[in-house]
Amino acid sequence: MPEEYKYNLRGVSATKDEVHAAIQHLDKGLFPNAFCKILPDIVAGDSAYCNIMHADTAGTKTNLAYLYWRETGDLSVWAGIAQDAMVMNLDDMACVGCVERIVLSSTIGRNKNLIPGEVISTIIRATTDFLDLLQGFGIDVTLAGGETADVGDIVRTLDVGYTAFARMRRAEVLENHIQPGDVIVGLASFGQATYENTYNGGMGSNGLTSARHDVLSKTYAAQYPESYDPNVPAEVVYTGSRQLTETIEINGQTIPIGKLLLSPTRTYLPIIKQLFAELQGQLHGLIHCTGGGQTKVQKFAPGLRIIKNNLFAVPPLFSLIQAESGTNWREMYQVFNMGHRLEVYLPEEGAQRVIDIARSFGVEAQIVGRVEAAEQTAVQIVTPFGNFEYV
Repeated sequence: MPEEYKYNLRGVSATKDEVHAAIQHLDKGLFPNAFCKILPDIVAGDSAYCNIMHADTAGTKTNLAYLYWRETGDLSVWAGIAQDAMVMNLDDMACVGCVERIVLSSTIGRNKNLIPGEVISTIIRATTDFLDLLQGFGIDVTLAGGETADVGDIVRTLDVGYTAFARMRRAEVLENHIQPGDVIVGLASFGQATYENTYNGGMGSNGLTSARHDVLSKTYAAQYPESYDPNVPAEVVYTGSRQLTETIEINGQTIPIGKLLLSPTRTYLPIIKQLFAELQGQLHGLIHCTGGGQTKVQKFAPGLRIIKNNLFAVPPLFSLIQAESGTNWREMYQVFNMGHRLEVYLPEEGAQRVIDIARSFGVEAQIVGRVEAAEQTAVQIVTPFGNFEYV
């Protein structure tokens, strides 16, 4: 079955074409090529400042957490969901240089008949724990509260989202101005950073609908029909062979497949804060490889060819997803981050310092590619499984 057809049947899209078409006429803000939309300083009306507001959720990763919790009783997976939703906001904002004085608010919708108060308590407690962790790196994020609503008529299990707001100086904003001759430093999404407690498989909060259905066994469809949309055809529901508690060995650790898939979205905030402190004048672009995977940069590199020819070896998690799903490799690199989820674009002479900073936090980094001028914007990915071009 063609991958795009399978995605459509599941009600998801790797490219979000309809969403992009719907918003194409909206104002792009003060810095049109910035990674986040940036507004004038509506709060104080100061022309030297700007405002940023960003909203995102953990997406369908909550359904995977629901399955694992129901199977094992392990509440800790919900803490990862809180981190997922926060990082999808905070790391996007960090890509424009916003790494301090951020206000955060949560929006949680639950089916009360399935999600008890202890789950909500775990998520809220995890939120404050994560913000305390960031505070230890000098990143101040204030929790403003939020809304928790019982909306079982519209939410089958749980939806976890956050909205973040910040005010910053316009002069400190990084608007992507990626240039021919730049190199690309990729920061690993997998491994264990100094500020992480366990091995991280590298999964962010994108591609989870596909990963969940492609990896896990059909038995979960019968046991937990609330974990998927009943309008999705049975032929694309839980088509894999694996069980959540089945384990695999990685770096000498025995890790349940469910926990590997639920690896919390790694934050790069401590690293990004130091990058701006030391290299702000050299940074030409920061790309958070979320929706669109390795092709994300395409939206921010007009008239350029992005060549990625030295990627990390595919981490075990993504090899597992590909083996279970049979998804072609071209699609894998467009849906998943495949090993690095942050890209730094800058002149080659600054690359080693980026690598050193990342490694000081236990995050592997390397030059993964380069930038060339081109008549047509394109991303070229050179892999052991073929060379793929996206235009």
